[in-house]
Amino acid sequence: MTDGLVEADAAGVAGNGERGTRDALLVVHTGREATRKVASQAARRLADAGFALRILPDEYSTDEGLFDDLPEAQRPRTVTAESDAALGMEIVLVLGGDGTLLRAAELARHARVPMLGVNLGRVGFLAEADLDDLDEVLDAVVGRTYRVEERMTVDVVAHQNGTELGRTWALNEAIVEKMNWARLLDVVLEVDGRPVSEFACDGVLCATPTGSTAYAFSAGGPVVWPEVQAMLLVPSNAHALFAKPLVISPDSSVALEVSSRGDAGVLVCDGRRTIELPPGSRVEVVRGRNPVLLARLRVQPFTDRLVRKFGLPVQGWRGRRG
Repeated sequence: MTDGLVEADAAGVAGNGERGTRDALLVVHTGREATRKVASQAARRLADAGFALRILPDEYSTDEGLFDDLPEAQRPRTVTAESDAALGMEIVLVLGGDGTLLRAAELARHARVPMLGVNLGRVGFLAEADLDDLDEVLDAVVGRTYRVEERMTVDVVAHQNGTELGRTWALNEAIVEKMNWARLLDVVLEVDGRPVSEFACDGVLCATPTGSTAYAFSAGGPVVWPEVQAMLLVPSNAHALFAKPLVISPDSSVALEVSSRGDAGVLVCDGRRTIELPPGSRVEVVRGRNPVLLARLRVQPFTDRLVRKFGLPVQGWRGRRG
């Protein structure tokens, strides 16, 4: 175990696999015909290897004939699309883009089950593999030859005048942003119980290293290597002289207060979970108690992933000489 980045044998987090049965949850973006074909191919291979497959009902609702080419006994069974849908699974196999992976993370995190993503979207930073690697992915799942990394999350709670508005969490980022797009949002930023700055902005992001390549990157934040344990604070379009991105300790506590004299805001986590923030609201963010487990097929420097995903120009590199 390293600080914040855990590498584990796949069998060590294999859910029911330790009891002799094998179960996998498929989370699929069924909006594209190519994705549906990949899902059918993956389901057949895993079912042939003895997996009992589960799938969320909304996957079937978008394409009821998704697995019609499989024998009845091999077709995935639907499970209720609730937080415990991945409980007892050996792995969550995700076929889609980063949005599909974030949807799967809601289930995998709660169940402490690793998820392995095959990117069928655009950038796909969270996914471990691309479509061309599907056979390798399925071999690794069947053989349990993947590694497992822990990815830091953040826990978030919102209050107003002592009343709790809601609790949630994020793998990529928690954002306090304006609701009225014609006006800026007035916020006060606090770190470890001390005020840092007050400014008007479109919003403020509190991101994890995993989320540093997502919305935080677009807002001008730094790219942080996943093994670096830290939280990022990134103002978005702030009207202030000092509103630069900050990298702070993962053990720090962050608070964002929406001015009682201004407009309402909204808390958005991973683009999926929202809480409305009336004027005078306070959002507190700390390191998450439960990480997300990501399955990895091979040891690969994050630098290589960064260059490949962003298509960075490296033609002039000559490497170490002598």
